[in-house]
Amino acid sequence: MRSLLFATAALALTGCAGQDRASDPQDRFMQAIAGHCGKAYAGRVVTTDAADAGFASQTLVMHVAACEADRIRIPFHVGEDRSRTWVLTRTARGVRLKHDHRHQDGSSDALTMYGGDTATPGTAERQDFPADAESIALFRATDRAVSVTNVWAVEVTPTRFAYELRRPGRHFRVEFDLTRPIATPPLPWGWKN
Repeated sequence: MRSLLFATAALALTGCAGQDRASDPQDRFMQAIAGHCGKAYAGRVVTTDAADAGFASQTLVMHVAACEADRIRIPFHVGEDRSRTWVLTRTARGVRLKHDHRHQDGSSDALTMYGGDTATPGTAERQDFPADAESIALFRATDRAVSVTNVWAVEVTPTRFAYELRRPGRHFRVEFDLTRPIATPPLPWGWKN
């Protein structure tokens, strides 16, 4: 009888552990984005900062181009500029966002691989990424100290994907309509077929 009770308790705990993992908001967030792997979507700038006029006048496309078990790469095309890729990585402690910036010849820009890690569990629809120490050092070294307080956010709902940047005096947000996939764009600069 004792063995039967132990086995029943072990099965119950195993079921609970699986449910905890399935209900983790960061896992659900990553799964929601991965559900769009291979698809591209048109977007638009929804903030009104004058600094974003150049972006707002361009064709904006995000492409969920590469999905691995714990990493998703999302190129963000601004007109003919294919230099930007958002890299989301599921870590043991949360989710990490990095910005991979390349030149047209595929070489890394001086300002690349900056971003941050989540500081809270967030939600299945939104994760916030305060600038990490490595990015702060990079910003200071490249005379961009204004960026040391950056907090990026990524949102995904059944109908919308959004990317956002906030810091004192600055707010940039671009939204993409997930209900209308478009033709996939060319690969970003530096990617191989």
